[in-house]
Amino acid sequence: MRMHYLQHVPYESPAGILTWAEEKRLKITRTALYEPAPYPSVETFDWLVIMGGPMNIYEEAKYPRLTEEKRFIEKAIKAEKMILGICLGAQLLADLLGGPVSRNKNREIGWFPVMLTERGKKSPVFGNLPAEFITFHWHSDTFALPPGAIHLAASEACFNQGFSYGKNILGLQFHPEMRRNDIAEIVERTRDQLVIDKFIQPEEALLNADENFKSMTEWLPMMLANFLRANGYRAE
Repeated sequence: MRMHYLQHVPYESPAGILTWAEEKRLKITRTALYEPAPYPSVETFDWLVIMGGPMNIYEEAKYPRLTEEKRFIEKAIKAEKMILGICLGAQLLADLLGGPVSRNKNREIGWFPVMLTERGKKSPVFGNLPAEFITFHWHSDTFALPPGAIHLAASEACFNQGFSYGKNILGLQFHPEMRRNDIAEIVERTRDQLVIDKFIQPEEALLNADENFKSMTEWLPMMLANFLRANGYRAE
């Protein structure tokens, strides 16, 4: 299987997703949007992964590559590729599928529970995961559910934490891929955002979370394997 990923900034890679893909011997390619790198033909990959980033989807004037990125993602959608969007990636997908993106009522930074909806519990992607699990969050925006999409998950701070669109498109507002060093690098670059609030945890809580890191590394591979199987690919 061929996986291509879009990376918006050097410090937000696919992290745990990339580790899993390498272990499964997927053919992996990348477009780094912080470099003058070209986009590949959509015929060169089976699975597109769209990562997070500090920009918002409507900041084309500040981040001009967003415009061409949206065109590229549209091509992948029309080609019916498997697509996984994380945080900003999920917002880009939602917007292109007709679900507007806006400021969330609360900024959500830290380790918080995500609850699967009834449809989420029956989803082939989440079916063998717990109905509630703790995962990592770092976002200010949220998306509305695109017409025809299935609402999969919610958190106390953000109602739309996950959606599927058909069997091949999955958008996750949360960050299941993050490892301790990934979070540490984001903290180093954006520490000014850690203004303690109901849904913003202090730096120590973000990094000193051994049980949360352990749990996430256990269920992330299950979720990814489920997504591949749902689209007819082997995940062993």
